[in-house]
Amino acid sequence: MQFDHLNNPYSAQRHTTFGKNGMVATSQPLAAQAGLDILKKGGNAIDAAIATAAALTVVEPTSNGIGGDAFALVWVNGELHGLNGSGPAPKSISIEKLKEQGLEKMPTHGVIPVTVPGVPAAWAALSKRFGKLPLEEVLQPAITIAEEGFPLSPILGKFWNIAYEKFKKQFTSPEFAEWFKTFAPNDRAPEIGELWSSKAHAETLREIGATNAESFYRGNLAEKIVSYMKEHNGYLSSEDLSEYKVEWVNPISTNYRGYDVWEIPPNGQGLVALMALNIAKGFNFSTKDDVDTYHKQIEAMKLAFTDGKAFITDSEHMGINVDELLSEEYAGSRRELICEKAIEPENYTPPKGGTVYLATADGEGNMVSFIQSNYMGFGSGIVIPDTGIALQNRGHDFTLNPEHSNALKPGKRTYHTIIPGFLTKDGEAVGPFGVMGGYMQPQGHAQVVMNTVDFGLNPQSALDAPRWQWMEGKKVVVEPHFPNHLAQALARKGHQIQVATDCSSFGRGQIIWRNPRTGVLMGGTESRTDGAIAVW
Repeated sequence: MQFDHLNNPYSAQRHTTFGKNGMVATSQPLAAQAGLDILKKGGNAIDAAIATAAALTVVEPTSNGIGGDAFALVWVNGELHGLNGSGPAPKSISIEKLKEQGLEKMPTHGVIPVTVPGVPAAWAALSKRFGKLPLEEVLQPAITIAEEGFPLSPILGKFWNIAYEKFKKQFTSPEFAEWFKTFAPNDRAPEIGELWSSKAHAETLREIGATNAESFYRGNLAEKIVSYMKEHNGYLSSEDLSEYKVEWVNPISTNYRGYDVWEIPPNGQGLVALMALNIAKGFNFSTKDDVDTYHKQIEAMKLAFTDGKAFITDSEHMGINVDELLSEEYAGSRRELICEKAIEPENYTPPKGGTVYLATADGEGNMVSFIQSNYMGFGSGIVIPDTGIALQNRGHDFTLNPEHSNALKPGKRTYHTIIPGFLTKDGEAVGPFGVMGGYMQPQGHAQVVMNTVDFGLNPQSALDAPRWQWMEGKKVVVEPHFPNHLAQALARKGHQIQVATDCSSFGRGQIIWRNPRTGVLMGGTESRTDGAIAVW
């Protein structure tokens, strides 16, 4: 039988998923099951998060990989911990060198935008500090999937084919040959439902597990990465890899109507979501589907995002303090700019002086909000031969303007789009949440929080609700099923409304909330992708 797996002519409805002993919510069913398998073997939520993340590098390579970055918020024993697993620019790169090569901006693909990958180190650090099972055992479900192969799910197949059609026109130089050997072995993208496997990927995961990621940074895998980069005149060196360490950080937060919303501090863009919520909480939103509600939400987000893009970078290079951007004074000054019509945002002047997301929970109360990415789909297009390692292109976000806060510098971390979120109330965990998808992420975070807190939507409905996305200036894109009368009303307020033809650019979210009295877990997963919840 032949089916069109991307066509569903009927509206579908999902309800909240409930569980007690453990839950894994992510964008691909096999990855969710990998995490659940580890929970059932005696692992905790941290082990399950690592297992799920590793499986996602296999079953969703269109969004993430071993050669990407990762961030995590981990709730253990009544305390929230933050992990920044993003890597810096190579030490040998500089604005001057790139301009000598004739570049006026950072390229999107190739060896130049490759930064130090943080994913393997993040897995190892989480396992060492909070895991119960050996990393080698935790990675086994992903290894098995990579060796035996898996059938492509619908949304995965869609984006794999889109990438292939684009890359076969763009990737014509030798450094990209391995991408096609790995991800288009039959001179085409694998189709929906077709089996795809990568024994090289499996061997790399096995080596990472056996060495607790040491091989990736100071061993055999590191040598393969550096050799390929040298061969194609890249900047990433053995020194860059060997000196890399993840950073444990103190999460940042704001209180939104009695709930504490937590994010990873810069270089992540989670600060944008908190700034937008700080501005928005000065308004009363009595009705969700109301033009005034949407108008003020959009205006708060555009002001926060404009400032975020101006200031956020590696925390050591920011020209303004995070506390100032989260202050009531800042929020009030920006809120005063919001009027009855859409505004053209300008940067705040400070006073002088393509990603995967997953959430896990176990019966002991541990919870993890985890996100990892190669950036912009498959990343740089650079794949290390015989390893399955696809390297990220995170350096693309650097600017070559030396006066900008996010200017490229050797050893500096760039503005980072991927952000995990977490919600607490009165010092107790409510749970992890996240919405992946480039610059949609803080917008998705704010919308999910407001859907939950302001309008009492359950976790599935909070994700399913129609989304909007501020782009620039007064331009706002809304989903196809966004109410037309509200889109028209927003246009009358001066917003330049565009209706998208599909939902692929509006983020893919997951939520797990925990009842503090009963321990019951309740989860929502994303209808915009191949989302699934595995529950025990």
